[in-house]
Amino acid sequence: MRLARFPTVRGRLLALLVAIAFPIACLTALAALTTYNTVIAAIEIAQARTADDFAVRTRVWHRGALRVLLSSGELIATSDATTQTCGAEARRMLDRIPGYLAVLYRLADGRTCFAATDPALTETGMTEIAAGLTRMPRSVSRSQIQLPPARFDKVRIGGSDHLVTQVALDGDPVLRDALLLSDPDLLDQVFELGGASDGVNVALVSGKDTVVMHRGEGRQDDLSWLPDESTFPTDGRRWEARSRAGHKRSYAARLVSAPDLYVIASFSNAPERAARMQFLALLVAPILTLILLCLVYLRAIDQHCVKWLRGIEAAARARSGQPNVRAVIADDMPSDIRSVAEAFNTMVEEQEVRQRRLQTALDDNRFLVRELHHRVKNSLQVVQSYIGLKKRDYRDEARLALADAETRVHVLSAAYRFTLADGEMQPVRVDLFIEDVVTMITNLVRNRDQWVSSRLETEATLSVDRIIPLGFLLVDIASRVLRSTPGVSLTINVRDIDATTLEVALEADRAIPVSEPPKMFAGLVAQIEAVQVEKPEGRSLGSWRISHGA
Repeated sequence: MRLARFPTVRGRLLALLVAIAFPIACLTALAALTTYNTVIAAIEIAQARTADDFAVRTRVWHRGALRVLLSSGELIATSDATTQTCGAEARRMLDRIPGYLAVLYRLADGRTCFAATDPALTETGMTEIAAGLTRMPRSVSRSQIQLPPARFDKVRIGGSDHLVTQVALDGDPVLRDALLLSDPDLLDQVFELGGASDGVNVALVSGKDTVVMHRGEGRQDDLSWLPDESTFPTDGRRWEARSRAGHKRSYAARLVSAPDLYVIASFSNAPERAARMQFLALLVAPILTLILLCLVYLRAIDQHCVKWLRGIEAAARARSGQPNVRAVIADDMPSDIRSVAEAFNTMVEEQEVRQRRLQTALDDNRFLVRELHHRVKNSLQVVQSYIGLKKRDYRDEARLALADAETRVHVLSAAYRFTLADGEMQPVRVDLFIEDVVTMITNLVRNRDQWVSSRLETEATLSVDRIIPLGFLLVDIASRVLRSTPGVSLTINVRDIDATTLEVALEADRAIPVSEPPKMFAGLVAQIEAVQVEKPEGRSLGSWRISHGA
């Protein structure tokens, strides 16, 4: 995983946690699913084995009873006992085998042999039972050692249930048929060997409705737990169905003896529900643990990392408005972040020291610049005064030249006076400066019959480096016109073209012959950064546009 894709520390740490937790969650889910399938398979195997155990023991018991019936009948048939004497032999056999109650043999030679341990069991009743069972389907042994087809069932005589084993031997030269009644306790002991637990019902069922033997919940004659189906799967598989009572249960059926003697085992769904709950617990608990771990991890990141980083960031951003802000340093800060915060505060303190030193140096420089400009302004005033005094000693051209020089010196002096009006260097108001220059031109350069005026419609400002050449330009044009044209009147027009541009134009009250400006005139225009929009012609002495920013 490329953590560089995530821009923040929190995002990268969270991505790293997810990269670790996601495989763990997948493995946990796989382990929980495997455990669930294993438990369900074990439950199914255990339930199938329960049905198999009861079926195997029931088959063994019935085949044992069938073998006893066949062997004892063969012995009686081959003996020379009469109908009256064979009953005693059969009775001795019943006395030796507890649980066998009555037996009836009908031999091929017409002899009948009957014996019973219970007086309620009569030969006539036994004959009727044998006749009824003869008409019913018989079970065929599915083992390799074939036994004759027999009928296993349950009958009720005198209010008591009896187990019946009946065999018919068609074409046998010795024994035609035999019938054995036994006590249900014998089979009950067989069923007891298989055991049963809560929610389990096991029964030997004959003909789908007759419960021969029952172990589990409910009464012996309670059939509500049986599946509500007409046929049972005989392939050994376990299936789920609704019982006759309407409840969903699991079943396993085993054919004990064909065609309709089954062992039916019914199981509640409690083990499956418990397995599902275990699966959910194995799945959800680790995932919830991982989620809780993520939440705790995120909170730890916020509390022990992001919180302090944001504090340093907030202190850095707040310094633009609050210079004295410092990063918070607390005792519970992580040592590495604490080291970063201390380094940040140290850097801030060093920066403040440098700023104070720079500010001190800047203040000193400003003071020196102000003093320098004051000295320049005072020196210019001294020069201007000296020129004014010296001008009195001359006449004609020399006087005019000194007056022209005095005017230019005044331009310099006025520019420095305006730019240092508040003790600091600042831009100069164009209208105030030009008004002062026009006054000086009027006082020093014009003759009595000449006039110089101004029309100022601007509040723009220019730096001292641009206002001085502008003053020189105006003095130069006015001086040349006033010297060459007696009685002329000049007007200096200054107006705003837009918010960032002003226009300076000069015009006379009459047409003035155009004369070539001195070479330094172009240099003055370049210093002002002015653009000439109208050349001198007729009354116009020229027009220039100057950009002043705002």
